[in-house]
Amino acid sequence: MEHGHMFLSRYENQITILSDYLEEFPETDEPVWILGRQHHLNTDKSKLLLDISARLWFTYRRKFSPIGGTGPSSDAGWGCMLRCGQMMLAQALICRHLGRDWQWEKHKKQPEEYHRILRCFLDRKDCCYSIHQMAQMGVGEGKSIGEWFGPNTVAQVLKKLALFDEWNSLAVYVSMDNTVVIEDIKKMCWSPPQSSSAAHSSAHLHRSALGWNKNTAGFCTGWKPLLLIIPLRLGINHINPVYIDAFKECFKMPQSLGALGGKPNNAYYFIGFLGNELIYLDPHTTQSFVDWEENGTVDDESFHCQQAPHRMKIMNLDPSVALGFFCKEECDFDNWCSLVQKEILKQQSLRMFELVQKHPPHWPPFIPPTKPEVTTTGAELIESTDKLFELEEEFEILSV
Repeated sequence: MEHGHMFLSRYENQITILSDYLEEFPETDEPVWILGRQHHLNTDKSKLLLDISARLWFTYRRKFSPIGGTGPSSDAGWGCMLRCGQMMLAQALICRHLGRDWQWEKHKKQPEEYHRILRCFLDRKDCCYSIHQMAQMGVGEGKSIGEWFGPNTVAQVLKKLALFDEWNSLAVYVSMDNTVVIEDIKKMCWSPPQSSSAAHSSAHLHRSALGWNKNTAGFCTGWKPLLLIIPLRLGINHINPVYIDAFKECFKMPQSLGALGGKPNNAYYFIGFLGNELIYLDPHTTQSFVDWEENGTVDDESFHCQQAPHRMKIMNLDPSVALGFFCKEECDFDNWCSLVQKEILKQQSLRMFELVQKHPPHWPPFIPPTKPEVTTTGAELIESTDKLFELEEEFEILSV
């Protein structure tokens, strides 16, 4: 109990802010699950709300530089699924660098890694996962700038953008035909670095200079941290009740990054559940563009949702969703496979998805994606290239 008292006193200021929202949750003995962590409303409501407020919250923004130079300067009305994709990826990066149990406190100094993660998502053309990069990369997926994305399109866009992200060196696997292939994931996560040895050594030195030499060997030759996205259709017009238990089970897995989904043209980032209600972060708030400060930090208050999370009956969910999971090490992926075997594949028919060892012979061969032979992601090609990548460390692109 002493540990609990320390926790409560440490976060006293935030609890005061959040206390107005405690009543929003019903009195129940049922546990709440948030991204692989269990909370009990009767004993640790405050910890639950602090856990939720620690997630990075990306919403519509206005007054950023026009996308493509002449395009929209706000994503209000069309960017909600892109923002949800950013939230899922940001959660993977938090787990990658800070750990799942990292907590955010308002006005508290945060580690440099945290600000560097935030800078990846600011609404600037030179930030690797900005709305600019995502919208422009969506053009290659058949989506015009300003057009609404579905869960699968966002997954494909993140997979492509991750190839240009030297710092995080993620392997992004998007499943096909409701099937996750273990052999293909292992091949991708163990694949050697793409860049030439000279360029890679430059990246290595750059990271070391910035204090990123912890486990640097892991960046070069070991297991690439895995972002696993599984786009699914869980029914025709409505979610089929047969999938509900398996869907909820995914939020209990320690590797959980939640799910992208919602209603047509109305996307939410689902982070957990209570009973038959899903808990989600809602991007449908328009805030002004925030840039980083001269010292590289970000005024982050508008990037955390400090109000009661929204809830939605699971049966109201549109059947088109994408599940996300993060496996930092190979043992995390092996553990995920075991949990899927036990909890998802126990259904004899109408399984939510399949997990197979070998690449299906009738599929085209699996080739791990590699960075195209260009020096930009494409989002900048239609703009002046002056002053691109002013801060090299934000989004380092190395010539091949």
